[in-house]
Parts: sequence; structure tokens; C-alpha cells
Amino acid sequence: MNCYKILNKQVFSKGAYSIVPIRYEDRFDIMKWRNEQIYHLRQSEPLTIEKQNYYFDNIVSKLFEEEKPTQLLFSFLENEICIGYGGLVHINWIDNNAEISFIMNTELEMKEFHKHWGIFLDLLEQVAFNELNLHKIYTYAFDLRAHLYEAIEQKGYQKEAILKEHCFFDGKYKDVIIHTKLNNYGY
Repeated sequence: MNCYKILNKQVFSKGAYSIVPIRYEDRFDIMKWRNEQIYHLRQSEPLTIEKQNYYFDNIVSKLFEEEKPTQLLFSFLENEICIGYGGLVHINWIDNNAEISFIMNTELEMKEFHKHWGIFLDLLEQVAFNELNLHKIYTYAFDLRAHLYEAIEQKGYQKEAILKEHCFFDGKYKDVIIHTKLNNYGY
């Protein structure tokens, strides 16, 4: 299993669900889901096997040894089977904040969106607040999926900002909505 040097604990669990440092074996499932859901990601073109292998071999592999990595990525497992992935990205170690990234199996996206976002956030908050003692975590989402805001607001995230017409998507400018949660575990 991969291990992040910066983390004392590597596996975070809740019942049948867990997040573990991103597994190389999950890379093609992740590629498939990203390509299927490209419409809401900051990804300009479909991923290829070559690009995915390069990313894991040259970018992801180095994150495990870094003292202060710019991102911590996790495989999201249900009974040891990968059903999504995500983590903390754009980590700002000076201001102690990070953006949340998460994508799940496309079939689950349609059936159990709120459930899996909720579980993933619970697990990721253990990493962000208990392990890393970050002050703030946030989502940065194109205004395309109103059900996302419901899911994260149910977990205590507050709408902090709307960046008007911030991204160009499908021939139109779209807003970006930012939701945040502060560390309430003490700092």
C-alpha cells in the first residue's frame, strides 16, 4: 500500500467505507469516470491510457514522499472495492486550506450521489482537520449540478462565494460556487 509521509494514519474508515492513499490499480477506473464526467471537471480533453499512466508514474508517485505535497489523493472504497476517488488538492500550507476534489463511479453518481458525497466528506475531514490540522477546506464547483450543493450543505458546508461567469463551458460562461467548512476540532 502507498503511504503518505505527511500522514501518521493512512486508512480512514466508516463502516464498509474507507479512503486509502490512491492505489495504482484504480487508475483506469478513475480515468473512465473522469472521461464520463468531463462536463463538470477542469479537464479539457479525455484522458488516454498513456496520459493516465504518465500522471500516476510521474506526478502521483512523488506525492507520497513529499513533506508538504500540493495534493493528497485517495481511493474511496466500499468493502475494499474502489467506487470513487478524491482528496485535498491545491493545498496551501501557509494559509492552512485546501480544495476538496471528489468523483465517484458514474453509476453511483446517478443513484447514490448524496450518500457517497456525505461519507467521503466525513472521511476526508478526518484527514484535513484531525491529521493535517487545516483551518479550512472548500469546494470549487461549476454551477452545473445543483444537487451537489444540497449534498455538501447537508454536511455543514456554507456557501461562501459565487464567482460570476468565471468559466467558459459548452459555449457559455458559468458561475463557480465555493462552499467552505472551517476546522471545528480546535486549532
